[in-house]
Amino acid sequence: MDNLTSQYKSINLLDASTHTNIHTYFRSSYHIDPSRVMVMGWWSSSAAMWLLAVAVAFALALRAEALAANWGTRVLHPLPGDITVQLLKDNGFDKVKLFEADPAALKALGHSGIQVMLGLPNELLATVARDVAAAEQWVQHNVSHYVSDYGVDIRFVAVGNEPFLKSYKGQFEAATLPATRNVQAALVKAGLSRQVRVTVPLNADVYESLDGRPSSGDFRPDITGLMTSLVRFLLDSGGVLAINIYPFLSMDADANFPRDYAFFPAPGAPPSQASVQDGNVLYTNVFDANYDTLVAALDKHGLGNITVVVGEIGWPTDGDANANAAAAQRFNQGLFDRILAGKGTPRRPQMPDVYVFALLDEDAKSVDPGNFERHWGVFNYDGSPKYALRLANGRGVVPAKGVRYLSKQWCVLRPDASPTDPAIVGAVGYACQYADCTSLSPGSSCAGLDVRGNVSYAFNQFFQSASQQKGSCGFNNLSMVTTTDPSQGTCRFKIMIDTGRHDLSHQDGSGAARAAAAWGVVAAVLALLAIVAL
Repeated sequence: MDNLTSQYKSINLLDASTHTNIHTYFRSSYHIDPSRVMVMGWWSSSAAMWLLAVAVAFALALRAEALAANWGTRVLHPLPGDITVQLLKDNGFDKVKLFEADPAALKALGHSGIQVMLGLPNELLATVARDVAAAEQWVQHNVSHYVSDYGVDIRFVAVGNEPFLKSYKGQFEAATLPATRNVQAALVKAGLSRQVRVTVPLNADVYESLDGRPSSGDFRPDITGLMTSLVRFLLDSGGVLAINIYPFLSMDADANFPRDYAFFPAPGAPPSQASVQDGNVLYTNVFDANYDTLVAALDKHGLGNITVVVGEIGWPTDGDANANAAAAQRFNQGLFDRILAGKGTPRRPQMPDVYVFALLDEDAKSVDPGNFERHWGVFNYDGSPKYALRLANGRGVVPAKGVRYLSKQWCVLRPDASPTDPAIVGAVGYACQYADCTSLSPGSSCAGLDVRGNVSYAFNQFFQSASQQKGSCGFNNLSMVTTTDPSQGTCRFKIMIDTGRHDLSHQDGSGAARAAAAWGVVAAVLALLAIVAL
């Protein structure tokens, strides 16, 4: 009650900016125009605003403890849907984003009370953009079906995923806005447009500031017209804009990037020496500066009324020298503290919905951006916490319950096998083509293993990914199954989740892409083998 009272008292009912904030909040959240609220049969602006102010204060008090997460499903042995949903609920997550319409995940989310943002993948943009009938079919199969038949609370369709990313070289630019229009039309036709709205998750590279000050923010010159048209459509149709912000990537890409500026400052700590002075505002961390650069760009083009949610933000724990549990704990604790306190940025004081990336690790995700891509989870692949976090009311993270594992056994290099055996190079390459060996990357959790440990780790990853099937620990008689845990130091030799029969071929990416990623990952192993052979 004290929190609610203090928030209510902070709302000045006679302040013009408050009226604007309330108006924007109800338009974006509930499609309600506060100026048209009827009170006791009479149109009363002041009475309506008073009631709406109370409602806003109550809503903000509830939202102050709400968390949102990205639930990726590119995994070989997925955590069962019902266990994942309970994991979300036990840890206070009431919103989730799916990158695609995964049937198991959607069915598990039915009647859960968790709101869903559902992704339409980039690969479908061209098809949906060309033909509104294709959009209608997608909405029918992936939105209407799960809303009506399973009670899934779908609130957004995320059209594409970072479609204007520079590295795509314009591949999805022409299709994104037409696809968004067609999805919106399909939602209207399905009678879902008041419940389900459209958004487009964008990478932070769609805007820039030439002098480094957020107030100088503007859209990237090559897509300015496209951005203004897209945001205008989202605004007019009641949608929101989703932006993905990654301080980790900013730091990891630039050896000279000031490390402390990537993190949220601790309470009472002096500001980073890299803080940016922008007029009367001091930006002490890259998130605030990045987000407000977008807000400034929107304001510059008369689009400042659009609601901007954070579609992805987080910190990985492995696969890179800058990716570790200590850094991830520091960043995510600072982020969660901000979310739970409702503290936004200088230009948007109320914290928006923030979808943490990610809930769980994904061992079959593409590693094109880097080997860290498979390690963004706040939780391990099995729902166990990676590090301590304080959530709402000071409580800690709760692990997943009821997880079933394969037998307690591992595949390792035979004691009598020589690391210089010519067959080992091919065996390791084969193992890592079909399993995740990114923890062997330089600076990662298993980088300290000796050559025998490296080979054993690769063998075990394949063995576990193949569900410990007979013959999956063969490797030309170089390996053996052991019941003694070979984990060493920070390197954990995993036992996979028991999901029954699993088809390794039913995964994302071509064989060539997997092979290329595998050989990149095992470079350290092969280098060690070469040293041993000398």
